[in-house]
Amino acid sequence: MKHVSPSPGSRSLRWFLASRPKTLGISLAPVVVASALAYREQGLWSMTTMLVSLFAAVAIQIGTNLYNDAADFERGADTTERMGPLRATAQGWFSAAEVKRAALFSFALAFLLGIYLAWLGGWPIVAIGSSSLIAGYAYTGGPRPIAYSGSGELFVLLFFGIVAVTGSYYLQAGTLSLNAWLTAAAIGLLAAAVLLVNNYRDLDTDRAAGKLTLVHYLGRKGAQRLYSLLLLLPFLLPLLLQPRLPGSWSVLLALPLAWYLRHRFITEEHAERFNRILAATAMLQLGFALLLALGLLLAVDLD
Repeated sequence: MKHVSPSPGSRSLRWFLASRPKTLGISLAPVVVASALAYREQGLWSMTTMLVSLFAAVAIQIGTNLYNDAADFERGADTTERMGPLRATAQGWFSAAEVKRAALFSFALAFLLGIYLAWLGGWPIVAIGSSSLIAGYAYTGGPRPIAYSGSGELFVLLFFGIVAVTGSYYLQAGTLSLNAWLTAAAIGLLAAAVLLVNNYRDLDTDRAAGKLTLVHYLGRKGAQRLYSLLLLLPFLLPLLLQPRLPGSWSVLLALPLAWYLRHRFITEEHAERFNRILAATAMLQLGFALLLALGLLLAVDLD
């Protein structure tokens, strides 16, 4: 008999929780930092473009999260033994069909917003938008889901880092720069760290369901070393930006949190406590982006 948890509140609240709000900063961070960088380097910035990009990015992530919720339940990856936050389908809040319809609605909204962005940016944005929508579905959909392989972290690095930052920068500036690529890599590494925490926490239940993620292949020690790299490498960004951008050093304010999370990840032994590490890692990525954006914008004002 399927376990059904007590309702956490209204139907609207259940849908809100199903969207995994604690991780949505992963899709906000690239747009914010790319917009600030475009203004700092090119003197170009549009509030409308940034807001539409933000809504489109969040819609893609919510669609991915919802489809993952339903697909993991159907594949047997989400069980009562799972240590992560409650999932809408597994807890009986909604049927798998309802959650999938909601995911498709979210993807459709992203597609509609993408039409406007494609009109602004032309064929490069069409390519980025189309590949992002396909990847969002392929993450847990189809015969060989990305989430059930060792390439999940690479997927996040590419689409929530490289693609998201460079695409957002291009929409604002109409061009790309070396700094945009470097910043994209930094944001993507931190986003990949969020997924790594999720897969590290769920390693045992994922294995039982045949979900062999990168953590399975690396082992826990290898995953700990990778988490350290994903968390700390982005803080080299101020040294790499060409020319040295005033304000970029502001990201170092987040370094103590990164070091603390690295320590917690390596020493923590209770799987359920990784929920807090996951949320904090997502906050670190968003905080890193906001600090960088703020530093760049303040530097512009001081010129």
